[in-house]
Amino acid sequence: MKHFLGIEDEEFIRGKAPMTKKEIRILTLAGAKIGKADIVCDIGAGTGSLSIEAALLAKEGHVYAVERKAEAAALIRQNAEKFGVENLTIIENEAPKGLEQLPERIDAAIIGGTGSRLEEILDFLDARLKPGGFIVINCITVQTLASSLAYMRKKRGYLYDTVQVQVNRLRKIGPYDMAEAINPVYIISCHKANV
Repeated sequence: MKHFLGIEDEEFIRGKAPMTKKEIRILTLAGAKIGKADIVCDIGAGTGSLSIEAALLAKEGHVYAVERKAEAAALIRQNAEKFGVENLTIIENEAPKGLEQLPERIDAAIIGGTGSRLEEILDFLDARLKPGGFIVINCITVQTLASSLAYMRKKRGYLYDTVQVQVNRLRKIGPYDMAEAINPVYIISCHKANV
């Protein structure tokens, strides 16, 4: 089956777990620069939409989806089965616990939820991220944005850039089309220097 980046949101099996919307997924995955043989981790994986698309990009690699909620982990399993993804391991634990199950070296990490343990998680990922690798942090709150930027400013060896994305979709209302806003997200793409 041919894969195009940006699976439609409606294609994913969803419950009450949060899901990264298509437009944000595309920008996040572009920022992570995932290669076909890469090892990737997705922390706070929710429904697994990012994990699934990352696994489809890294067909010869492997993706580790870290999710603390049992209901969300079950959704990731269902979505992996639906999309025929076999190169995906679910770590059902709250980060940074469970991260020791990651391989010694990873190529990319995506952070969507941290449960207020951002600095501990970033320290752990930094120790395992290969030189030249990427960490992409999706921030919904300004507190997570501020903490992420403060961490990267004090951490040597990273280049980072940040974009704020506001997506509006048109929804049909009778004979009209009305803009419906999706919550704005800050996407921080952090590149570890090749040293």
